[in-house]
Amino acid sequence: MDPKPQPRSLRQNLSRLAGVLVVVVLIVLLLPYLLVPVYRFIDPVSVPMLWRWMTGARLARTVLPIARTAPILPATVIAAEDARFCDHHGVDLGEIREALRGGDDLSEVRGASTISQQVAKNLFLWNGRSFVRKTLELPLALWIDLVLGKRRELEIYLNVAEWGPNGEFGAEAGARFAFGKPAIDVTPHEAALLAAVLPNPHRRSARVPGPQVRRLAGIFEARARKAAAGCVAARP
Repeated sequence: MDPKPQPRSLRQNLSRLAGVLVVVVLIVLLLPYLLVPVYRFIDPVSVPMLWRWMTGARLARTVLPIARTAPILPATVIAAEDARFCDHHGVDLGEIREALRGGDDLSEVRGASTISQQVAKNLFLWNGRSFVRKTLELPLALWIDLVLGKRRELEIYLNVAEWGPNGEFGAEAGARFAFGKPAIDVTPHEAALLAAVLPNPHRRSARVPGPQVRRLAGIFEARARKAAAGCVAARP
């Protein structure tokens, strides 16, 4: 006996539900691209910051224009995190190719994330290594670099990066936590210590730096002295 056909109303409801789900997915995917132009003028918050706020965890952040940080700090962050920041357009294909040689697929890429990609991840995505996240991250990074420009995206990164173990976000909160001073007063060595803890401020400390942090800080301080972040100074 043939199975009883589904009522037309049920099929219509399922079709409508599928249509709604498609629309919701499209909105979620497109929303970051619509928000990025707004962030030329409005200071955004990151996903980790929102999560801490929603869960009632401590959150320390003072938004600081890049002009009110010590010039050596953004230069050192560039030297540490993304040496070709001024040359690429949001994604460093050379670094990705090099990283892929040591991994099985895109989810295995390490050390190839540009500052633009980190801004995309902090503002719109999640932590962790996955093919899905990287696939979403790459076009977003290209869009961020195109729309915001180097100076603004670096300014956003300096204000949303996690810089301490207890909810310290942004260079100002990081400098005050580590050294008890504002970000505009950090020395080249202190800027290098801050840059050295950026990958994981929960395991690395600029306040009480261990041997690894001190070693990395020495490398980043030397790099920053040689490098000139002209694209940040020149572009509005």
